[in-house]
Amino acid sequence: MLSPFEIKLLRSLEEGKEYTIDAAAEISGMKKDAVIKAAYLLAEKGYVKIHERVWKEYELTDEGLKYLTEGLPEEKIVSELRDGKKSIKELEEKFGKKLVGIALGNLRKKGAIKIEDGYVELVKEPDFPEKVALEKIYADRSAKVDERLLKELKKRKLIKEEEFKEIAFTITSKPDVELKEKIADITPELLLSGDWKGKEFLEYDVTIPSKEIFTAKVHPYERIIRECRKIFLEMGFTEIKGHYVQPAFWNFDALFQPQDHPAREMQDTFYLDRYVDLEGEVVERVKLTHENGWRTGSKGWGGKWILDKARQLVLRTHTTAITIHYLALNPEPPVKAFCIDRVYRRETIDATHLPEFDQLEGVVLDRDVGFADLLGLLREFFHKMGFEDVRFRPGYFPYTEPSVEPEVYVEGLGWVELGGAGIFRKEVTEPLGIKGKVLAWGLGIGRLAMLRLGMKDLRRLYLPELGWLRSLPAIKR
Repeated sequence: MLSPFEIKLLRSLEEGKEYTIDAAAEISGMKKDAVIKAAYLLAEKGYVKIHERVWKEYELTDEGLKYLTEGLPEEKIVSELRDGKKSIKELEEKFGKKLVGIALGNLRKKGAIKIEDGYVELVKEPDFPEKVALEKIYADRSAKVDERLLKELKKRKLIKEEEFKEIAFTITSKPDVELKEKIADITPELLLSGDWKGKEFLEYDVTIPSKEIFTAKVHPYERIIRECRKIFLEMGFTEIKGHYVQPAFWNFDALFQPQDHPAREMQDTFYLDRYVDLEGEVVERVKLTHENGWRTGSKGWGGKWILDKARQLVLRTHTTAITIHYLALNPEPPVKAFCIDRVYRRETIDATHLPEFDQLEGVVLDRDVGFADLLGLLREFFHKMGFEDVRFRPGYFPYTEPSVEPEVYVEGLGWVELGGAGIFRKEVTEPLGIKGKVLAWGLGIGRLAMLRLGMKDLRRLYLPELGWLRSLPAIKR
């Protein structure tokens, strides 16, 4: 069965005559794309023979045009050497090192020069077929030029090549049956005018699979981040943000992390060669807490606390730097805040580690809260994220006590740890003037996304793999 545009092309053109696509489009009144499609479909059915002509044309580059008008480098050197041999240094001073290098290399291939003790001597007059070829190409882009010369000129980037393709076709025969144009689309105008009467309609095969259409959708990782944000907002939390670059004071010291802690070493943290000024009562109280515990009841870490270490800027290693600073500015309970943002660590890139990743940090400040409230809050979050089985095992962090690591059960993987949590120690809250208990947690969203999406490699979250992205359903919860 012939389609309407195949019939239209056959009815418009003569049998046995060759047509270009442009000519066929003009005669038939069809678009060029439709003519090409119809011609190839008719060729498959034996009514048309396709003729394809492919050819190459050449054009001079800017450098090629320059050599054509000013002369090839080897021409200039030969002209100079006709007066007698010259030193390479002398030639370079006059023509430049680059031009002399090009010229000498090509003249040696031609056997036209001899180089001894830094001097160049002309031993025979060379021919310059390259110049003749450039002149031919300049006059006629499709001029016939020796293949060896074309290869040499392309290698020297004096010409550029462009390939052209022309399609023509001949109608070899037409069907014996009458070529009736069938109606493909029923329009209001067609119905009102009555032109549909006595006409044939194009049949549609509803069993043929339709073309797959890929609509725009939110990236699956961004969708999970939005889902996390929505859960905490619905639970009454306030979202906060902060700078990627933080003083080591807020990233480490304010969290009672000792200045000789392994996590503060250069191999774990990105340091900037920049410092900020730190002063005031808060800084002094943090200093004393590190050295002797101040009035928190702790003995501190001992040793001398160094201000310059706290003043240095770092790429934040956790978003706790944001939440602790927020609490220092808002020390009166109740406070419920969370932060979802990028953090940076010196990690070796592999399937489960990246030097930058997203973290979900949260805090609750109140007077009448305890460890059970923290576990209940995290359990509720993980349940809302679709994890039925949640458990907690003891953990250790310098700034929380007690501390736990939440785990969820994933079929095929077992129990998977997703972060850390605990209650801020007095050594953290009291020097900052925070009044009440602080429940705190930090979760890795990348690992959470891997579990939700059934992935084994964290790096895929950031790769533009269209096939994988298209295959993931746009789930709306």
